[in-house]
Amino acid sequence: MKKIIPLLLISLLFFSCSDNGFNNNNPYIPNYNFSVAFNLSLPQYSNLNYVSNAIYYAGPEVGPRGIYVFNTGAGYNAFDAACPNQALSNCSTLTRDGINLVCPCDDEEYSLFTGQGKLKYPLKQYRAELNGNILRVYN
Repeated sequence: MKKIIPLLLISLLFFSCSDNGFNNNNPYIPNYNFSVAFNLSLPQYSNLNYVSNAIYYAGPEVGPRGIYVFNTGAGYNAFDAACPNQALSNCSTLTRDGINLVCPCDDEEYSLFTGQGKLKYPLKQYRAELNGNILRVYN
């Protein structure tokens, strides 16, 4: 009996671990492991200090289409720049229109606040974490 209790506690801890419901699986966009840091004190990223502003970053480490990073006022959202409901093609890079991203393939709009559109898959979201003036986006 004494051996069962520690085993039960360990298995309870193992199964209670959570990823906070974060799910960015999409059949059209491959999963890339990356981590990129933005120094919000630098001029090229200073727009992110203001609510409803976004930047587009197309570094080679973040995948084939790059990412959009957006200041929601309550934090930061980071989304893949590939159209979430299209296979990768010459028209599948999202473009920014105010607080929305638009897929040129199908003219579908997605909110930078929520990542939602009207089609099956929302924008592929990545984690964003602010530490001082450094914003880290990662998968």
